[in-house]
Amino acid sequence: MTQHDWTQFTLRVNIHTEPQRIYDAWTTRTGLESWFLRQAVFFNPDGAQRPESEHFQKGDTYEWRWHGYPDEVVEKKEVLAANGENVLTFRFSGNCIVSVQITCESDETLVVLTQSQIPTDEASKISYYNGCSLGWTFYLANLKSVLEGGLDLRNKNLNLPNVVNA
Repeated sequence: MTQHDWTQFTLRVNIHTEPQRIYDAWTTRTGLESWFLRQAVFFNPDGAQRPESEHFQKGDTYEWRWHGYPDEVVEKKEVLAANGENVLTFRFSGNCIVSVQITCESDETLVVLTQSQIPTDEASKISYYNGCSLGWTFYLANLKSVLEGGLDLRNKNLNLPNVVNA
């Protein structure tokens, strides 16, 4: 019997759009707020806030807030890589690492997300493996929806908690 690897997962989604448009959606405040976050603020290494349409860079830090959660729920971490074209990596919840690659396969543009360095205690398996993989599955579907047709599937009602689209 094969042992399950709880330290990482990979999710893939095809999106019918140009790779640069996907990269912009992942690496700018305007882009991230269109499909993923209520607020995405980036700071350069000197502490200055980046403009809304400027790409984040390696060494930046971020503050992220989601729809459906109060302002006190904030993720503050750093950007580990951003090549300006098709690769980005950042620290995420539980000090995990999320890497995104935008590639082409079978004449399709593909987004490949890997969350790694997940701790293997029981609480981390539930929160960072199961919880994050479920969350990323929704948000990747929402990214596809927004970029292909413009429909944002997120719940933006703070009074409607515990829904899969928040």
